Amino acid sequence: LVSVPACCSARYNLALLACFGFFLLYALRVNLSVALVDMVEPNTSSAKNVTSNVCPEHSSTINVPRNTTGEKYSWDAETQGWILGSFFYGYIITQIPGGYLASRIGGKLLLGFGIFGTSVFTLLTPLAANLGVGYLIAVRALEGLGEGVTFPAMHSMWSSWAPPLERSKLLSISYAGAQLGTVVSLPLSGLICYYMNWVYVFYIFGALGVLWWFFWMLLVSDTPETHRSISHAEREYILSSLKDQLSTQKSVPWGPMLGSLPLWAIVVAHFSYNWTFYTLLTLLPTYMKEILRFDAQENGFLSALPYFGCWLCIILSGQIADYLREKQNFSTVCVRKCFTLIGMIGPALFLVAAGFIGCDYALAVAFVTISTTLGGFCTSGYSINHLDIAPSYAGILLGITNSFATIPGMVGPVIAKSLTHNNTVEEWQMVFYIAASINLFGAIFFALFASGEVQDWAISGYHLHRN
Repeated sequence: LVSVPACCSARYNLALLACFGFFLLYALRVNLSVALVDMVEPNTSSAKNVTSNVCPEHSSTINVPRNTTGEKYSWDAETQGWILGSFFYGYIITQIPGGYLASRIGGKLLLGFGIFGTSVFTLLTPLAANLGVGYLIAVRALEGLGEGVTFPAMHSMWSSWAPPLERSKLLSISYAGAQLGTVVSLPLSGLICYYMNWVYVFYIFGALGVLWWFFWMLLVSDTPETHRSISHAEREYILSSLKDQLSTQKSVPWGPMLGSLPLWAIVVAHFSYNWTFYTLLTLLPTYMKEILRFDAQENGFLSALPYFGCWLCIILSGQIADYLREKQNFSTVCVRKCFTLIGMIGPALFLVAAGFIGCDYALAVAFVTISTTLGGFCTSGYSINHLDIAPSYAGILLGITNSFATIPGMVGPVIAKSLTHNNTVEEWQMVFYIAASINLFGAIFFALFASGEVQDWAISGYHLHRN
């Protein structure tokens, strides 16, 4: 099996285009949390929150005249919570159907139209906000529906495109776009709000999404067989590397799939990891503002730093994981388990530590950054494991695990908010403890029950052995 050079190859072009796609997806997902600050009338959102007086104030705000032409709405804190959460309600619905559809109609159309739809709804956001809060919530939920199919569709495409020993590399390139989208769009949305007007946050990112869609429809195909400009050598290389791994049966083996322990190992790991991830994503600015008395939103760079670290870590760990499997002959399952343990226990330790450093702001930022960065190892851990155990159904498996993993996005922040009524350091330590122990449990469960082999039920001959 002669390896085909990566440069300019069809599979790496797919990875790069996908990387831009996920970049835009996350930009479209997080831009609202920045713009919302500017959409709300200043006095309505500050329901007298108790700011803890443990730490000294150290935000010297210099009031720069800023653009105030954008429309302002009087939404209270609870309404804002509903607006921010509505995305997940759409997102959770399309995960499993997304995986199933991708195995039927192919990932290209599904991913393409998922991002295209999300972009169009993003362009409609300012109009929806003007019509009323119900419309805005509906548009956000529809964006969630569109984004829900994207990860399963991408996993489904990689099941036909990624040679087993290049999986970590190719998938980490394409999914790292998501972290980069967070890194760039947080500060950038802030700047757009600051110098222009919040409506442009939605117009600019929405338009970029539509532009991306044209390139995607032109340049990408579902399988190496149908690709217009792939070299013969590369097509042969990909197809021969996958020949014993894919199933030819048309029906999905739901029973054995749902009874498969390696699948549940991924579910538990995915759920646990996202609990910490979403808790940090939504509540970090609050912690910095209320406890450390430092406004993270004034400093978009600092809120983006953890995700930049995570992006770097995802790319590097993808390269390392495949190097270990190919050159050092580490088994796939060994690499997946080790990377998951590092990517879940590391963040748990630093998260708990962040609750105990008193008012040392620099250390808090450092710990949270290290915590989120180490999480990047999980992409080459449990995240790719769907493709190891059942390449043919990877999209459906990701749909299943991502449905469970969306629950923390809906529940985690609510629980954390209810635990921190008085904003004391002890209450926040509790939030960090809970996140860390869930992480720890997920890591151990995965290490015990994960597998790196293609499961019997995922290969076409499965039914023949039964008779």
